[in-house]
Formats: sequence, C-alpha cells, structure tokens
Amino acid sequence: MQGQQRGSFALEHGHFVRRRIKNPMKRLENLLRRWAIPNPTAIIIAGQAFFYLLSHLGNPEVGQFDLSRIMLLPGLVLQGEVWRLVSFIFFPPATTPLFIIFFWMLMYRYGTSLETVWGTYRYNLYLLIGFLAVIAAHFIVWGLGGDGAVMLAQLSVKSFTQGTIDINGFIYGTLFLAFARLFPNFTLNMMFILPMQIRWLALIAWLGYGYAFLRGGISVKIFIVASLLNYFLFLGRDHLREIKQGQRRLAFQAKVEKVGKPVHTCRVCGANSEASPKMAFRYCSKCAGQCCYCPEHIQNHEHVLDEAAAES
Repeated sequence: MQGQQRGSFALEHGHFVRRRIKNPMKRLENLLRRWAIPNPTAIIIAGQAFFYLLSHLGNPEVGQFDLSRIMLLPGLVLQGEVWRLVSFIFFPPATTPLFIIFFWMLMYRYGTSLETVWGTYRYNLYLLIGFLAVIAAHFIVWGLGGDGAVMLAQLSVKSFTQGTIDINGFIYGTLFLAFARLFPNFTLNMMFILPMQIRWLALIAWLGYGYAFLRGGISVKIFIVASLLNYFLFLGRDHLREIKQGQRRLAFQAKVEKVGKPVHTCRVCGANSEASPKMAFRYCSKCAGQCCYCPEHIQNHEHVLDEAAAES
C-alpha cells in the first residue's frame, strides 16, 4: 500500500510539475491571444502602399514625401521621433511599380498561408519577435557608431546581396523563408515564364544571407542574426531534427556497409547468392554445421559428419 501511495504521489507530483511548466505559456498565450491582430499582412502591405504612393505622388509645390522620415534611426528616436519604432515596418521596397505589385502579391500569399497554418496568435508572435529583434539590432549598431553606422550597415547588406535583402523590408524575407520551409513544392514563375520550386529560391536566399554574414562586418552580422531570429525560434527545431535523422541514416548505412550483405555459397559447386540473387539456397539439417547448398545439390550431396566438419 505504501509503495502504491508513493507511486501515485510521484505521478500526481510529476503531473503537477508539468502543469506548472505549461501553465505560464498557456497563460501568456491566453493573455496575448485577445490582442492578436487578424490578417496583419494586409495591414503591413496597405501601409507600405500608402507611403510608396505618398513618396511618388507628392505635391510638386511642397515636394514629395521623404521616406527617410519613417526609417528606424535610433538617434532620432531618442530625440523624440518615437514613431520610427513602428513606421519602419511600412517602409516600401525600392523597385518599379510593376514589380512592387508582384512583391506585395507574394508577400500577401506568404503571410496569409502562415497565418492559416499557425493561427493568428502564433503568426502575430512570429512577426512581433521579428520586429523586436530588428529594433534591438538597430540600437546595438547605433551604439557602435551612431545612425551613420546603421545606414552604412543597411547599404552593406544590400550591396552584399545585390539588393535581395533589405533590412527595412526584412519582413518579406522572414515570411518568404518560413513559407518556403512549410510549402517547399510551391512553384513560382520567374519573369512570369520560367517555373521554379520555391525551395530552390529559398536556397539562393540562404546563400545570400551566408555570403553577407561571412563578408560583412559586425554590424552586418548583427542585422542578419536579428532578421533570422524568429525563423530559427519557430522552425530551427525542425532543421535540428532533420540533421539528427540524417546523421542516424548515415551511421546506419555505414554499419550496413561494414557488416556487408550475407552471402550464401553452395558447398558443392560454389554458387553464391551475390552472383545469383534469385537462386533459392537452402541449408541441410542432416549435415553437421551450417552447410549451404544450391537447389541442384540440396537433394544430391554427401552429408557432412561431425568429424568431417571438424576436419574442414
């Protein structure tokens, strides 16, 4: 009885500990779920479209809108321009009108697909972690050299990756990589003609990140890590699981190759299963030891005695 009581107490105690561990995350989810914004991708695209039009269709008398006013520059934030902590999200990509529409169409596809798979709360959390990481990176780089260092690092990232990675528009990159991970067989028509699976485009993007990280300075490395932080927090475990599975697969294959395939060899004629894999080899139960024979000699052979087996 005492043993059963101790066992039941251990089970209940273990369940209590696990419940205590899970409850904070559950409470956090319940707390933030009510603040989750449905379809935030459409809001981001609408904001980018607004500032894009504002910068291109401004009043000629007063001049066009200067997009640098919404860039995230920590020095100006500390001087009171706190709107930059949010407005940088709506910084539009620098491209032609035709390609910017294509850009927004893909961004909407990526974002809504992730929200459908993860749910509104997790998708909001994915975006929030990305925003906070990039804001922190800007302030760290600013601490190393001021707003000039921030702008120089952004230009360096663009130059290393031929403009495919833009810190102000990092949200597109983080959505693209996550979408490519979850939907690797999705096909895009490059230049509206050449079909290509998105997994290969993601590989090119990863190579761009890697090249920028290796060739860039400390500021570039900080920006790259910040831009990818939410991706690895959400999907890094899947990559680690695949690496471990690959290692186990290679170890098993190496073990199989080391042991080698079992080869059955006829004791009379020398035929073996490696040369004749379809031949049905059999072992004689009347022979001493493991004596194998081909179908031709299994019924017609001289049985091996214990002494003969010992001599052989």
